[in-house]
Amino acid sequence: MKISGKVYVAGHRGMVGSALVRQLQARGDCEVVVRTHRELDLTDQAAVAEFMQAEKPDVVILAAAKVGGIWANNTYPAEFIYENLMIESNIVHQAYRSDVKRLLFLGSSCIYPKLAAQPMREDALLTGVLEATNEPYAVAKIAGIKLCESYNRQYGVDYRSVMPTNLYGPNDNFHPENSHVIPAMMRRFHEAMLNEAAEVVVWGSGKPMREFLHVDDMAAASLFVLELDEAAYQANTAPMLSHINVGTGRDVTIRELAETMAKVVGFKGQIGFDATKPDGTPRKLMDVSRLADMGWRASIDLEQGLRDTYAWFLAHETELRGKEGH
Repeated sequence: MKISGKVYVAGHRGMVGSALVRQLQARGDCEVVVRTHRELDLTDQAAVAEFMQAEKPDVVILAAAKVGGIWANNTYPAEFIYENLMIESNIVHQAYRSDVKRLLFLGSSCIYPKLAAQPMREDALLTGVLEATNEPYAVAKIAGIKLCESYNRQYGVDYRSVMPTNLYGPNDNFHPENSHVIPAMMRRFHEAMLNEAAEVVVWGSGKPMREFLHVDDMAAASLFVLELDEAAYQANTAPMLSHINVGTGRDVTIRELAETMAKVVGFKGQIGFDATKPDGTPRKLMDVSRLADMGWRASIDLEQGLRDTYAWFLAHETELRGKEGH
């Protein structure tokens, strides 16, 4: 099914949502509909119902979510589970009531059990205990998958779910205190380069392995899954195990990431590792064979993706610092 008509992208200001909007607009074959949080509060059921009935989108992409790092998830667990459950419930239900036949829900790799076998397959879902620090967020994302599957079963709609690995790229969060590993490391190496520092010390041993996917690849994969004909999608999924992992299928050590980051940023000093700091999970890799069997693979390698992201960071550095009050 070629995407056409009116496409509502919820969460268009986020990293993934903005990448989706860029790619949809570049294609020029559909009308992209967006609303800011000020214009539409997605936790407000009546407001979402009114919006959906007025706009009548043909396709909905649900990329909106309350997100944050470990500190935020630990500090505001009620907000993370409530707001995400409300966003998903309101959009999925009102999409159905507005006769939207196809919807794509974007989840997270944190849906999988803390001790899931590596690489993590889709059928690892609901087989073990979740990571405690972000359990409320993960439960909400699991509920989003099950919402889509339940509406498919009962109402015959075609609502799909994709689960990305660790994402990075333009419009990432580069805040010094609550950003994820790539933007946090990029900013540290950038500042060390500017200050001609002799060394950058990275938390942990450098041995843990992580998988990283450029957000433009994520957007491309999302549109690929959304446009698969129904028979091809159903041939590779099951009614109550329908979500699809999205990643590169390859991981790197944190040491390798740091070395590549130094190269991209132009930092010439030493790279140290503070093994007294926690490493976290030894490995977190997605099994992407289901998506590969459908015909899609990531195309942006890590160094290329980091160079693209660093160029965006340099172009927006003043703006980013202004938002932080610097």
